[in-house]
This record gives sequence, C-alpha cells and structure tokens, in this order.
Amino acid sequence: MDSLSDKKMDVSTSSSLFMEGNVVESADIDLMAEQIVHDEDRMEKPHDANKKMPSDTGQYAMKVKATQRMALYQTKSKFYLVGSNNTQTSFRVLKIDRSESKTLDISDDRTLYNAREIRDLLTMIDVGNRSKIGQKMGSGLTKSVSAFGLVGFVRFLDGFYIILITKRRKVGLIGQHTIYKVEDTSMIYIPNEYKEQHPDEQRYLKMFQATDLSSNFYFSYSYDLTHTLQYNMSNPVFLQQNDMPEPVRLSDVDGATSGNFCYISRYQDKFVWNHHLLKDLHDIDSEWKLPIIHGFVDQANVSIYGKPVYVTLIARRSRLFAGTRFLKRGANYDGDTGNEVETEQIASDASIGSDSLSNCTSFVHMRGSVPTQWAQDISKIQPKPPIIIETTEPFASTAGRHFNQLLERHGSPIIVINLVKKRESRKHESLLSEEFVKQISYLNQFLPGKDKIQYIHFDMARCNKAKEANVMGRLSNIAYQCVKQTGIFHSKPTPFVHLQKSWQSKHKVDLIKASKEKDESLAYQMRQTGIIRTNCVDCLDRTNTAQFAIGKCALAFQLHALGVLKEPQLEFDTDCVRMLEEMYEDQGDTLALQYGGSALVHRIKTYRKLAPWTSKGNDIMQTMRRYYSNTLSDAEKQNTMNVFLGIFVPEHGKPPIWEKDFNFDYYLHHQKALREYKPLTQWWNPELLEFLPFSLDIGRKTCTELSRAQSINDITDDYYHPFELTVLQDLFAFAEINHSVRDYMPNCTTDFSPFSVRVRLGKKREEMSSAKANLLLKNPNLAGKSTSSNTSTEDDSDQSGSDSSDSERSESELDSLEGETTSGYISFESVFPSFESVYGSALVAPNKEDMQLYRRNAALSRDSGPLPGSRTVSANAVPHPLARPILRPRACPIPVHDYDHCLLPPISDESLKIYENYIKVGEQGPNEPSEETLEIYRNYVNMFKNNN
Repeated sequence: MDSLSDKKMDVSTSSSLFMEGNVVESADIDLMAEQIVHDEDRMEKPHDANKKMPSDTGQYAMKVKATQRMALYQTKSKFYLVGSNNTQTSFRVLKIDRSESKTLDISDDRTLYNAREIRDLLTMIDVGNRSKIGQKMGSGLTKSVSAFGLVGFVRFLDGFYIILITKRRKVGLIGQHTIYKVEDTSMIYIPNEYKEQHPDEQRYLKMFQATDLSSNFYFSYSYDLTHTLQYNMSNPVFLQQNDMPEPVRLSDVDGATSGNFCYISRYQDKFVWNHHLLKDLHDIDSEWKLPIIHGFVDQANVSIYGKPVYVTLIARRSRLFAGTRFLKRGANYDGDTGNEVETEQIASDASIGSDSLSNCTSFVHMRGSVPTQWAQDISKIQPKPPIIIETTEPFASTAGRHFNQLLERHGSPIIVINLVKKRESRKHESLLSEEFVKQISYLNQFLPGKDKIQYIHFDMARCNKAKEANVMGRLSNIAYQCVKQTGIFHSKPTPFVHLQKSWQSKHKVDLIKASKEKDESLAYQMRQTGIIRTNCVDCLDRTNTAQFAIGKCALAFQLHALGVLKEPQLEFDTDCVRMLEEMYEDQGDTLALQYGGSALVHRIKTYRKLAPWTSKGNDIMQTMRRYYSNTLSDAEKQNTMNVFLGIFVPEHGKPPIWEKDFNFDYYLHHQKALREYKPLTQWWNPELLEFLPFSLDIGRKTCTELSRAQSINDITDDYYHPFELTVLQDLFAFAEINHSVRDYMPNCTTDFSPFSVRVRLGKKREEMSSAKANLLLKNPNLAGKSTSSNTSTEDDSDQSGSDSSDSERSESELDSLEGETTSGYISFESVFPSFESVYGSALVAPNKEDMQLYRRNAALSRDSGPLPGSRTVSANAVPHPLARPILRPRACPIPVHDYDHCLLPPISDESLKIYENYIKVGEQGPNEPSEETLEIYRNYVNMFKNNN
C-alpha cells in the first residue's frame, strides 16, 4: 500500500528523533512507529500561525528552508523521503518510484503533516507492504539513511541514484544565517530491478564519486550563497514562477508588502555546482532544492575590546568552464573563464543579534584567467609549456561577452589588474599582456567615458626581483585607488564620524563622495558598483597576494564604516591583518589545490621578504607536486569534473569519456555560441545604460517564489536551536571560530587592540602547532627579515633591460619600505624594555590604604564561595547552574568603622539628574530639546549645506 493518504490523521512523535553533535552533525533519525513514544503530553505544540515577522520595515525577508532533517525509507516499489523542520512539528513526504530505471518518477503532494499524521502515514505504508499478515513492525517499510539535505539525482547508463547529505559542519554565521560545510554524503541506487549492469556503469560511478563532496562544498538553508550580500539585502523587483511566461513586477501584485511576504531569489546558476543534479526536479516544492557552492568559506572574530566583528571570506568557484590548470586556460566562446572565482569579504557587527538590525559591510572582487582564446601546449613534458594564442579575434567577442557579464552582475567601473610579465627576453607571458591590452582598447571604444574598463598593469615578478623590492607597498597603493572607485557595501547609513572635515581633508576622495557622485539619493549610503578583476597566468600565487592587498585595504574601509576604526588604515603585523593574511593564504591553498593540484608556492610573506630560508625547500616541493599533478592526473580529474557537472552525459551506443581523444575536452567546452544578430560595436547589453553604474541584476532582481511571512520561530530556531541542549563552550562562536585574542594576540601584552603593530610576534596559535608558524620560528634572523636571498621560482629568463615604470618609486613608497625594514642591531633593552618605558611609570610599593582595600576585596572573594567552573564536571554531565553547595555563612570581613571610607564613590547630583531624566523619558516620552542641543543640530545641517 504505497499511495499517500489524502486524509489527515492524528499522529504523535517524539522530539528526540533527530540527534546531532556539536561540531560535525550526523543525521540519525527513525520515524518508524515502533520507536515513537506514544505520549500525548510530549507532543510538541504547533507554531502560532498568527505570530508573523515584525511590521513592514521596507525590507523583504529571505525564506528559510524549514525542511532541514530527512529520513529515507524504502519498500519494494517505492522510496519515501520524509523531511521535517528542526522541531519536528511539520513534515513533508517525497515519493520516488523504484520500478522505472530509465526515468525519474517523483511525486510531491505538497501536503504538510503534523507529528501524529506522519506517524500514522508511515505505519499505514508499513502495514500495507508486509508480505505476510502478522509480521512484526518494520518488515514492510525499512529505513535506509538519515540526512540533512538533498543534493540531487544522477543517472549514468542504468538507473538513477539519489545523493543525500548525511553529515554537516557549521563554518560561518552571517547575521542569523548559518553556513554549513558538507562533511559526508550517501549515494543510493533507486531501481529495485537487479538486472545485469552495463559494463561501464561502475567506472562512471567511481568517476562521479571521485569528486569528493566532503571537500569544500557549502550550503545554507536561509542565505543565498550564490549571490553577494548586497544582492541578498536588496528587495526583489520582479516575480517569475515556473508557470509564468513573463516576470511580473512586485508592485503590481496585490498585498505584496515586505512585512507580509518572504521570497526565494533566482539562484546564480554559474555558482550552483549541483545544478545538473537538480535539473529533473521541476515539479517539486522548493523546500527540497538545496543549492551547493564550491570554493572556500572561512570566518574569524576580530575582538575590539570585547566588541565582536565577524570577518567572513566566501569564495565561489564558477562551474562554467571549470577544470584543471593546463586544460582550462583562457575562456570559452560564452565568455566564461578558467579558474573564475568570486571572493566576497564580509565584515559584520556580531554584537547585534537581530537580522533586521544587522550592521554589516561587504566587498566583492574576483580572479579569472585572461579572457581570450589561448592555451599551453602540453603535448611535450616540460616545466613551462609555451603559450599559444589559438584564435585572434579582431572584434574581441570572447572578452566582450565576459565583460558584459561583469557589467550586468556588478556594474561599473570594471578595474582589471594584470600581474602578467610585461618584458621578457623570450616572449612567453607577455603575449597575453599584449593581446589583453588590444582587446580592452577595442571594447572601450563603444562604452561611455565614465563606464570604460580600467586597465592597470603591474609586473609583480619583476618588481619582486628588484634589489629594494616593495611589492606590497605598490599593491597597497593600487588597491587603495581601486577600492575608492568601486566602493564597499554598507547595510546602514554612514555614521556622522565619517563626515567630519578633519577626515575628509586627510583623505581627498572618500567612499561617501564617490557614492554621492553615483546617485544623489545615496549621498550617505555606501554601495559597491563595479568590481576589481585580478589575474596572472595561473591566477594562483601572484593573484592571491594581490587579492590580500585589496582585501586589506577594503577591510580598513569596512571597519571604519562599522565605527571601530577612526581612519580607514590598517598596518601590517597587527593581529587583525595577520588574521586576514592567514584567511587569504588558506583560501589560496584551497583554490590552488582545486585548480593546480598543490598548495601555494609563493606566499604573501615571500613578497614581503619575510619568508624564512627554510621555505625554499617547501616551494620546490610544491612546484614538483603541482608539476606531477598537471602532467599525470589532470586529464582524469577533468573527465571526473565533466561527468559530475553534466557537461558530458553518458549514452548507450557511444564511446565512454575515457576513450575519447585528447582534443575532445576542448570541443566539449568550446561549443560555438549562437550567432547574435546585432552590430559588432554593440557587445554590451543595451539595458545596461538604464542602470549603470549600478548592477543590472540588482535593478531587475527576480524572485521565483513569494510566500506568506514565516513565523518568527522558524527563523530563530534555525539560528539558536532552542530544541537542543548545548554546552556554552561548544557553541560555534566560542569553540569553532578563530578569535583575534585567543589565536593571534601575543601571550604577554598590555595592548589589547587588534590594530596595534606587534614588535614581537609570539602568537598562541603558533605555539599550538601550525606548520607555517614552525617555519617562521626556525628563522634565525631575529630582525624578522628573511636570510634567504630570493625564494622565487619564477622564470628567470627575462633579464634583458629593466622596466622604468617598475623601478621608479615615490617617496611615500620608500618611506613605507623603510618602515618595514630594521637596522639589524639588537640590544637587550629593545628586546626586554623596562617597565617604565612601556607603561610610563615605575614600580613603587603600594601605600597603606591600597593594601587595606586589596585585603577587603580578597576577603570578599574568598568568603563568597568557589569560582564557577572550579569543580571538576564530567564531560557527559551538564550540571544545573543553580546546583551549587550551600556554604556555611561567615561573618563579614569588613569592620563596621571601615564603612566611612565608602567602598563605592558617592553618586553625584549630575549623575542622579541624568538617571532621573532617563526614567522620565521612558515613562512620559521625550522632552523638548534644549537650546544648546538645537544649536548643535543647526551647525550639523549647515555643514552639509556648505559642503554641497
């Protein structure tokens, strides 16, 4: 009996069906009737349907996917995927037919069941599928696996497989939205017909599983990871559901106000790596569809005297033209480039818990191969295969399609930072520079002046070989000029401190003025328009260092916008910058392993001339590992990725992918684009003119679903998990996230600011284990400079001549260079300064009154009982906070005559008046402002008038 019941029945269930750990959550659920507690009093109360989100605030809320727990049950003819919310008060059922092997037959009745109804439904299915009357419970319906999400379905040559997420780990928080990393998956064959398999089925299955889903795949139930924060916090403009031929403006939908509705936006397909696995799920509810991105996610807590600011790094790798290093160079005919990764840097005030009051900033930049038709000849085994321009395009059609995509997604200006070598004795990388400049010059002829593509070339390898190299200084100057043009996104209006004349005089062109020039209505709000695009040949080592310099500059503006920095400037060797450097190096290692087969070869410290001499051997090993991977395993990895992404679909009667010739992959990705009948000068979308410099995608933001506002419980349950008993120390904010004080601040310091330059970098994290840190500690040069002359393994063939533009330096750059170097002489006083030189006063014996006050406080602390946490508690036991032993009362240690000295200072009349006014305002409302306050306000308004 496999039909779903249309009649709702009374069901009860236990609230402990889903068990999850604190770090890595492993789904372990069972909805069978024999394991459900039949106790009416334990049934969970349903959510209050009338309790909605707060009143209309002008901001639509993103819909939270309530189906976060799943259990897969099977009979002989059906699979039943049962999903529920976290509190198990709402259930859904997805029925999958097992009799068909060539087609995927899925039915979703879109019915919400409560706990009692789902129990009775599963019991009915179990009883109806028993082969004999009187068999024990569970013989007709058996549980296969528990899961946290549905990745999708895939078919090779025989039947379909279902892929489920069985383990997840929390890796980040954005406001009230949680980001998870896939830790483990389960792949189950659906058909029940065990006929003879195709001989190639198992090999395709192994190829598909070679793409490890537990390696850098991420998802979220409530936050769209495929889009930027600026896109997600903007309101949708159009609605286009599956049955709508054309999108409809939300303003034309009756009653569609932001306080009454929530939405699901249209995902950015190029970043959805399970797009091929979800392509057959058109007729099921969006609750089951979970987009998964591939790349890198990391988060750290910058603690500014106790105020937490979460810095999040999200790198989204494009699935279009994805592949390995030498096989994915340049771009395809649609403008999708190799190794294209969009990196978003988010800084948010984590002391604000409410999502509607969130104070967050973001900055987006990207990397990608040079968007031309070029490749490297790998037919011969050699360390650096020659670069070949495969197709010369007089009208730059490939680059035009690529930059048109960037203009639509990010707006203008598009700033290209090209780090490829410019002058070489034998042309190699310089071929790309010359071709890139020609194409950008051609495309700029047809763009408006203010929206033209900006091109910046910086020969980073040559600059690093100079005798007095200051690569980071040059990159910092470039980054500062670029970030000022694109701006950053800030979810709130700019604080008053940013408008002070003293700040404007020091920084001639600030982000506020730039926003005002773009749109008068955004005079005091910051929006990012445009994007910084960085590339070298591989888009790995040099690009990652340049992106760190850009991210460091952007983070200074972000922290300044949040009000924690007086000026948008961050210095090297501070806890905050070292934390950011480690995040970008982890990102670089991850992306390099995905694309190149090895970790980074040249790190940020290499270009800062701080790399230890022992890193030379590590660079050689990484180079050999990358060469081995590219030479021997790239072809197999590329085939695996083509099968996983659905670029190659196996078919009966056709040769398998491993029997194709070497050039098959090229033609598989370079399919000619449909001819567009438009002038060759019109390479950009004409609709862009209506929105530039702002993004066309944001201006025409479309949602695929609009539903009634969710209950507050559905939103808070996803963030706080009140249905679980969790130890405070095991929470993500305490145990998992990196912390600037715990992990980066030196052990012995009196300056707790994360923005202070540290002379001695004795970090706790390095004492604990990190391999990179061990290399740093082995450097025998106490001055902090590398003892190795040069750790670069770049091509040394470009020795003819010198580039004057790379050798000349301004005075400011030389000053910054001098600031990063030391004289090399070390004295005892410089390493161990005296107490007076550090604190400004010498140590003296305490006076009699201070000692008396100290004894009183010590006596109070001693007689008040043991400190919390001083007793040994079992790891499995969670004692109640009030379960403390009753201590024997003791006499007060403070004599009566000492009360005249007053342990606390008396309350002044002024403070008492402030408190009385505070209470009066709360009871009677605000008073009329005083004349002094009005005068301050008039001066504030006149300041803006004079500036305008």
